[in-house]
Amino acid sequence: MTGLKKTTEKNLMIFSGRAHPELADEVSELLDCGLVPQSAYEFANGEIYVRYEESVRGCDAFVIQSHTSPINEWIMEHLLMVDALKRASAKRITVVMPFYGYARQDKKHRGREPISARLVADLFKTAGADRLITVDLHADQIQGFFDGPVDHLMALPILADYVREKYGDQELAVVSPDAGRIKVAERWSARLGGVPLAFIHKTRRTDVANEVVANRVVGDVRGKICVLTDDMVDTGGTIVKAAEACVADGAAGVIIAATHPILSDPAVDRLKNSSAIEVVVTNTLPVPSDKQFDKLTTLSIAPLIARAIREVFEDGSVTSMFDGHA
Repeated sequence: MTGLKKTTEKNLMIFSGRAHPELADEVSELLDCGLVPQSAYEFANGEIYVRYEESVRGCDAFVIQSHTSPINEWIMEHLLMVDALKRASAKRITVVMPFYGYARQDKKHRGREPISARLVADLFKTAGADRLITVDLHADQIQGFFDGPVDHLMALPILADYVREKYGDQELAVVSPDAGRIKVAERWSARLGGVPLAFIHKTRRTDVANEVVANRVVGDVRGKICVLTDDMVDTGGTIVKAAEACVADGAAGVIIAATHPILSDPAVDRLKNSSAIEVVVTNTLPVPSDKQFDKLTTLSIAPLIARAIREVFEDGSVTSMFDGHA
């Protein structure tokens, strides 16, 4: 009977890729569960090798990897880690991707284009993933691309509570960077106590990446501290132009709040020299020392991820973490 009990007990095991080990370390500490040791390296031709240093048979595996630059390399390592777990007889494999690579390619804008976000979901399913945990997808519909449960976590409470505590005594307005993210802005407004809403009407070129043609503010921001919210900051061009538009319309100041700090060049220079008084992000992606600057505040996403992992492991409710708004 003792042997049977041992084999039927649930066994939580946390695995980390090499893209953002600091976040995985923090998550594992919060769960009081050490990371499983592994070997991972590249062959001379760039191929990646992964092997776990202890048995994973029958475990409930959570594989953490943020899809940061060089994104293709880290996605490939993530896939190989999942495949290794599947072939080593892990009981259930949950892929934890704080930032979902290729999420912006979630539909076809023109003919002969891929839907890359769907392909990424298919790749992880084929590799052996049973479940996904991710944070602030670029488009909610990506949840439907994966054939299995997807826990879509939101950084909004972490970011909004920080803004409310620091700037709550001033007159605020939430500004969406485009009309398509109004629903997210509405949640921000509610979290901040029902502050006014505005959005940026913009025209984006479909033939040139990261280029916005025009911006104008729709809504009253005069005399208010504008909270510009977005899911990510990549080159910073869009969000900086939106901040300039708010200031031109009489805003008293602008706070940029985004979940994923991609910060591709020349984002740091643009943000440092922008009219924003503070840029607030989370650590879903690593921010190296050469990309940190005085205006940047980084909040930890680890407690949110750790709690989601605990809920999944214990067959609890991830949705309840967000009062039914997950």
